Amino acid sequence: MDFSPRHQVSKTSTLTQGLERIPDQLGYLVMSEDGVLASAGDLENDENLASVIREMVTAACSFQGLGDQMPFKRMSIVFGEHSFFVTVSGQKIYVVKRQNVVREPISV
Repeated sequence: MDFSPRHQVSKTSTLTQGLERIPDQLGYLVMSEDGVLASAGDLENDENLASVIREMVTAACSFQGLGDQMPFKRMSIVFGEHSFFVTVSGQKIYVVKRQNVVREPISV
């Protein structure tokens, strides 16, 4: 197994591929059962938020009582100025913090 810095960068970039290109994103977290695997922006090294999101995912899974099957793929947590978008894929949880874009109502 190669534990060189170059190998770690490659592994991290595979985990975060595309997250940097999400419009209006302010930061992201990628986590597994073992903890945070990658983070950047407003969510860099935010272990507290990671713990809260992990608990929310666990709670949402327990509502359905479907055993090992995930009852959802995405969860949105919306606040006034920003939102957290949580996606579960495989054994990983991806969290993106995005700026909410306020649109003016259309006058007819």
